[in-house]
Amino acid sequence: MGDAESVGLLEKKYSRRSFIKGVIAVGATASSTGYLLGGAQALGAQMPGATERLITLNINGQDRRVDVLPHETLAMTLRYRLNMTGTKFGCDRAECGACTVLIGKRPVRSCGITVGEVAGKEITTIEGLSADSSHPVQMAWVEEQVPQCGYCQSGQILAAVSLLERKPNPTDNDIDRGMLNLCRCGTYPRIKKAIHRASELLKEVA
Repeated sequence: MGDAESVGLLEKKYSRRSFIKGVIAVGATASSTGYLLGGAQALGAQMPGATERLITLNINGQDRRVDVLPHETLAMTLRYRLNMTGTKFGCDRAECGACTVLIGKRPVRSCGITVGEVAGKEITTIEGLSADSSHPVQMAWVEEQVPQCGYCQSGQILAAVSLLERKPNPTDNDIDRGMLNLCRCGTYPRIKKAIHRASELLKEVA
């Protein structure tokens, strides 16, 4: 292999690694224009007689006061009121897991829960896991180069964090049973390898 080819491969490798770091730090950059427009319209088009009410949410260790509509979902509030776009919309029916956040240490699909149900509870989004991708699970995702399109990965990472809290030394079967989020790119083998690697990294920092 010539020098030019070697340089080209190195550039490709490290540009992909940079992309992955960006994905796992704040969520994928895949287009969600339809959801952005739909979300803004949904929040702007109140039902007759519906009024906003002020509510306090504990998000990533900080209390955030926000006006919300009756029956407004947590995913809508995070994305369109608080601009925390690492939380993704996938199916909008609490099935795919792209919108997963942690409530306490439990993974919850935020498009299927109202803001009122989580008031006073600790909420962790992908933005709150670490600011520089230094959480062991994020580091493992980089090492194993998990993402393809990256859209579902913020939810996958938070689900993995919760799994490792419950099972620090997960078996393959534990991972199969505990990781129920969908990935359209089919990165499941890499996700499994990354969870095993994250388990090792967590032991090193314990």
